[in-house]
Amino acid sequence: MSTDPTIQLAQKLIGIASVTPKDSGCQDILCARLEKLGFRIERLHWNGVDNFWAEIGDEGPTLCFAGHTDVVPVGDETKWQRTPFSAEVDSQYIYGRGAADMKGSLASMITACENFLKGRPSFYGRLAFLITSDEEGMAVHGTRQVMEWLQEQNKSIDYCLIGEPSSTYLLGDVIKNGRRGSLNAWLKVQGHQGHVAYPHKAENPIHAMAQALQELVAQEWDTGNEFFPATSFQVSNIKSGTGATNVIPGELNMMFNFRYSTETTAELLQAHVRTVLDKHQLSYELDWQISGVPFITERAELTNAIQKSVQKVNGRIPELSTTGGTSDGRFIAPYGVQVVELGPINETIHKIDECVSIADLIELSTIYKL
Repeated sequence: MSTDPTIQLAQKLIGIASVTPKDSGCQDILCARLEKLGFRIERLHWNGVDNFWAEIGDEGPTLCFAGHTDVVPVGDETKWQRTPFSAEVDSQYIYGRGAADMKGSLASMITACENFLKGRPSFYGRLAFLITSDEEGMAVHGTRQVMEWLQEQNKSIDYCLIGEPSSTYLLGDVIKNGRRGSLNAWLKVQGHQGHVAYPHKAENPIHAMAQALQELVAQEWDTGNEFFPATSFQVSNIKSGTGATNVIPGELNMMFNFRYSTETTAELLQAHVRTVLDKHQLSYELDWQISGVPFITERAELTNAIQKSVQKVNGRIPELSTTGGTSDGRFIAPYGVQVVELGPINETIHKIDECVSIADLIELSTIYKL
């Protein structure tokens, strides 16, 4: 058992089976630590989701640490070499679901604040925490709703540091200063079921969709820009047919996703998809969901401060990047907040035998403190 406070706290959190959207007591542990430091806590519960807002300080700009206590399901537990919520350690790593994404970061954030506030009965500015149990799931009653509540309370955030696992090979080699937008679609193409021996009496929706799909796959949506890679279109699911070899299916169902840059908009992408489908005279139904719009925090106070902190601790100058999936930063940035993500190496996130480096979490706490 490690004697380091960051590692001890990380083990406590990782040992709790807080599969989204359940918190299962993680936030009780975090709030207890913050209350001892003098933070004012607001527990916010909506539709089975646990959130809290904590703040300390009375004037000046607000730096908010943001994150989530929920984790993705473990899958087939028999394939794990270690029990997913045992928080086992060896000489180098802590193992368990959520170790890297992102309970390790939460532990580092808490101990960073504890060390920062030692010997500082007063300081200029405000420190805050925005923590949710609804990041890995639907993300409706978590950070999104807390930000709406903050606006109603006339509370604002100036700078936000999210503990998502941003690092690629070494701690602090990459920080995320933005994220691409995410646009999901559910498409149903209608045909006419029939016997394969009589194709003239049926209409195959797979054949009808094939040419349209080829055009969508080949489309160059944009070329990206200085901050974002080019917009991408990916089909994630296709389902059609009865399972028989001699039946022409009556409909095709397809799911696809755009990860898009600031060079386009969700509305333009939707319009172009409809144009292609109409061009090929398809009979279809199409439903859309915007998971998040793209955002960017350009080089400014927060990016500069974090790069300097990382360089001071381990000598690295982090690369600014917008790659990867979505994060709750998409709900915070639209309020005019500078948002940056810095956390552990993301090699094992959402995988079997997820783990995080013990040394990295201790170092991360120092980076957060500075």
